[in-house]
Amino acid sequence: MSDPGNMAGNTDRSLGQLVAAATAEMSALVHDEIALAKAEVRQDVKRGVTGSVVIIIAGVLLLFAIPVLSFAAAYGIHNLGLGLAWSFLIVGGAFIVLGALLALFAVAKFKKVKPPERSIASAKQTAAVLQGVKPHPRATAAGTGRPAVTGSTRADKALEAVPAQDEAPTVARSTT
Repeated sequence: MSDPGNMAGNTDRSLGQLVAAATAEMSALVHDEIALAKAEVRQDVKRGVTGSVVIIIAGVLLLFAIPVLSFAAAYGIHNLGLGLAWSFLIVGGAFIVLGALLALFAVAKFKKVKPPERSIASAKQTAAVLQGVKPHPRATAAGTGRPAVTGSTRADKALEAVPAQDEAPTVARSTT
Protein backbone atom coordinates (compact mmCIF):
# COMPACT_ATOMS: atom_id res chain seq x y z
CA MET A 1 0.00 0.00 0.00
CA SER A 2 1.46 3.34 -0.96
CA ASP A 3 1.21 6.71 0.69
CA PRO A 4 -1.49 8.77 -1.07
CA GLY A 5 0.61 11.91 -0.64
CA ASN A 6 3.47 10.43 -2.70
CA MET A 7 1.37 9.49 -5.74
CA ALA A 8 2.15 11.30 -9.00
CA GLY A 9 0.03 14.45 -9.42
CA ASN A 10 -1.29 14.23 -5.85
CA THR A 11 1.21 16.23 -3.85
CA ASP A 12 -1.05 18.91 -2.34
CA ARG A 13 -4.61 17.77 -1.62
CA SER A 14 -6.89 20.30 -0.02
CA LEU A 15 -8.77 19.59 3.19
CA GLY A 16 -12.00 19.44 1.18
CA GLN A 17 -10.55 16.76 -1.06
CA LEU A 18 -9.38 14.79 1.96
CA VAL A 19 -12.82 15.08 3.60
CA ALA A 20 -14.51 14.02 0.36
CA ALA A 21 -12.18 11.04 0.04
CA ALA A 22 -12.74 10.03 3.67
CA THR A 23 -16.49 10.39 3.24
CA ALA A 24 -16.45 8.23 0.11
CA GLU A 25 -14.35 5.57 1.81
CA MET A 26 -16.61 5.59 4.90
CA SER A 27 -19.66 5.27 2.66
CA ALA A 28 -18.09 2.34 0.83
CA LEU A 29 -17.24 0.68 4.15
CA VAL A 30 -20.79 1.05 5.44
CA HIS A 31 -22.23 -0.27 2.16
CA ASP A 32 -19.88 -3.28 2.26
CA GLU A 33 -20.86 -4.07 5.84
CA ILE A 34 -24.54 -3.85 4.94
CA ALA A 35 -23.97 -6.18 1.97
CA LEU A 36 -22.18 -8.66 4.24
CA ALA A 37 -25.00 -8.57 6.76
CA LYS A 38 -27.57 -9.10 4.00
CA ALA A 39 -25.66 -12.11 2.65
CA GLU A 40 -25.40 -13.70 6.09
CA VAL A 41 -29.05 -13.07 6.90
CA ARG A 42 -30.10 -14.40 3.48
CA GLN A 43 -28.21 -17.64 4.15
CA ASP A 44 -29.79 -18.04 7.59
CA VAL A 45 -33.25 -17.25 6.22
CA LYS A 46 -32.83 -20.06 3.68
CA ARG A 47 -32.01 -22.48 6.50
CA GLY A 48 -34.96 -21.25 8.53
CA VAL A 49 -37.31 -21.57 5.57
CA THR A 50 -36.13 -25.13 4.95
CA GLY A 51 -36.82 -26.04 8.57
CA SER A 52 -40.21 -24.33 8.47
CA VAL A 53 -41.23 -26.09 5.27
CA VAL A 54 -40.31 -29.45 6.76
CA ILE A 55 -42.38 -28.73 9.89
CA ILE A 56 -45.33 -27.64 7.75
CA ILE A 57 -45.06 -30.78 5.65
CA ALA A 58 -44.88 -32.89 8.80
CA GLY A 59 -47.97 -31.16 10.18
CA VAL A 60 -49.93 -31.60 6.96
CA LEU A 61 -48.95 -35.27 6.78
CA LEU A 62 -50.03 -35.84 10.35
CA LEU A 63 -53.25 -33.89 9.91
CA PHE A 64 -54.58 -35.39 6.69
CA ALA A 65 -52.90 -38.77 6.41
CA ILE A 66 -53.39 -40.07 9.92
CA PRO A 67 -57.15 -40.67 9.82
CA VAL A 68 -57.24 -42.29 6.38
CA LEU A 69 -54.10 -44.37 6.72
CA SER A 70 -54.82 -45.25 10.31
CA PHE A 71 -58.12 -46.85 9.47
CA ALA A 72 -56.69 -48.66 6.45
CA ALA A 73 -53.65 -49.96 8.34
CA ALA A 74 -55.59 -50.87 11.47
CA TYR A 75 -58.14 -52.88 9.52
CA GLY A 76 -55.32 -54.47 7.52
CA ILE A 77 -53.57 -55.57 10.74
CA HIS A 78 -56.92 -56.71 12.14
CA ASN A 79 -57.36 -58.92 9.07
CA LEU A 80 -54.05 -60.65 10.01
CA GLY A 81 -55.70 -61.87 13.20
CA LEU A 82 -54.73 -59.22 15.78
CA GLY A 83 -57.42 -57.49 17.83
CA LEU A 84 -58.86 -54.25 16.45
CA ALA A 85 -57.67 -52.14 19.41
CA TRP A 86 -54.08 -53.42 19.11
CA SER A 87 -54.18 -52.76 15.37
CA PHE A 88 -55.15 -49.11 15.89
CA LEU A 89 -52.48 -48.72 18.62
CA ILE A 90 -49.72 -50.01 16.33
CA VAL A 91 -50.73 -47.67 13.50
CA GLY A 92 -50.98 -44.64 15.79
CA GLY A 93 -47.53 -45.37 17.25
CA ALA A 94 -46.01 -45.63 13.76
CA PHE A 95 -47.35 -42.18 12.81
CA ILE A 96 -46.06 -40.66 16.05
CA VAL A 97 -42.58 -42.06 15.35
CA LEU A 98 -42.66 -40.65 11.80
CA GLY A 99 -43.75 -37.21 13.04
CA ALA A 100 -41.05 -37.23 15.74
CA LEU A 101 -38.34 -38.04 13.16
CA LEU A 102 -39.46 -35.15 10.94
CA ALA A 103 -39.54 -32.79 13.93
CA LEU A 104 -35.97 -33.81 14.88
CA PHE A 105 -34.85 -33.06 11.32
CA ALA A 106 -36.46 -29.62 11.51
CA VAL A 107 -34.85 -28.87 14.88
CA ALA A 108 -31.45 -29.79 13.42
CA LYS A 109 -32.03 -27.27 10.61
CA PHE A 110 -33.09 -24.55 13.07
CA LYS A 111 -29.95 -25.07 15.19
CA LYS A 112 -27.82 -24.12 12.17
CA VAL A 113 -29.37 -20.64 12.08
CA LYS A 114 -26.88 -18.20 13.62
CA PRO A 115 -26.64 -14.43 13.99
CA PRO A 116 -24.53 -12.62 11.35
CA GLU A 117 -21.32 -12.98 13.39
CA ARG A 118 -18.91 -11.57 10.81
CA SER A 119 -21.05 -8.47 10.29
CA ILE A 120 -21.36 -7.87 14.02
CA ALA A 121 -17.60 -8.25 14.52
CA SER A 122 -16.85 -5.96 11.58
CA ALA A 123 -19.29 -3.30 12.82
CA LYS A 124 -17.79 -3.44 16.33
CA GLN A 125 -14.30 -3.11 14.89
CA THR A 126 -15.34 -0.12 12.76
CA ALA A 127 -17.04 1.53 15.73
CA ALA A 128 -13.93 1.03 17.87
CA VAL A 129 -11.74 2.61 15.21
CA LEU A 130 -14.09 5.56 14.70
CA GLN A 131 -14.31 6.29 18.43
CA GLY A 132 -10.60 7.04 18.50
CA VAL A 133 -10.70 9.40 15.51
CA LYS A 134 -10.26 13.07 16.35
CA PRO A 135 -9.84 15.97 13.93
CA HIS A 136 -6.40 17.49 13.64
CA PRO A 137 -6.26 20.72 15.71
CA ARG A 138 -5.03 22.79 12.74
CA ALA A 139 -7.79 21.38 10.52
CA THR A 140 -10.65 23.06 12.41
CA ALA A 141 -11.79 26.62 12.03
CA ALA A 142 -11.32 28.71 15.15
CA GLY A 143 -14.17 28.26 17.57
CA THR A 144 -16.60 26.45 15.24
CA GLY A 145 -15.52 22.86 15.72
CA ARG A 146 -15.83 22.42 11.95
CA PRO A 147 -13.01 21.77 9.51
CA ALA A 148 -11.42 24.84 8.00
CA VAL A 149 -12.67 25.08 4.43
CA THR A 150 -10.40 26.06 1.58
CA GLY A 151 -10.60 25.19 -2.09
CA SER A 152 -13.33 25.04 -4.66
CA THR A 153 -14.45 21.42 -4.84
CA ARG A 154 -18.09 20.44 -4.38
CA ALA A 155 -17.30 19.01 -0.95
CA ASP A 156 -15.67 22.30 0.04
CA LYS A 157 -18.72 24.29 -1.09
CA ALA A 158 -21.04 21.90 0.74
CA LEU A 159 -19.05 22.35 3.94
CA GLU A 160 -19.16 26.13 3.53
CA ALA A 161 -22.95 26.04 3.14
CA VAL A 162 -23.48 24.15 6.42
CA PRO A 163 -24.15 26.66 9.21
CA ALA A 164 -22.19 26.36 12.43
CA GLN A 165 -24.29 24.78 15.14
CA ASP A 166 -24.39 26.27 18.60
CA GLU A 167 -23.31 23.87 21.26
CA ALA A 168 -26.26 24.05 23.65
CA PRO A 169 -25.88 22.36 27.03
CA THR A 170 -27.89 19.20 27.47
CA VAL A 171 -30.70 19.28 30.01
CA ALA A 172 -31.17 16.30 32.29
CA ARG A 173 -34.79 15.20 32.46
CA SER A 174 -36.39 13.85 35.56
CA THR A 175 -38.39 10.63 35.23
CA THR A 176 -40.69 11.41 38.15
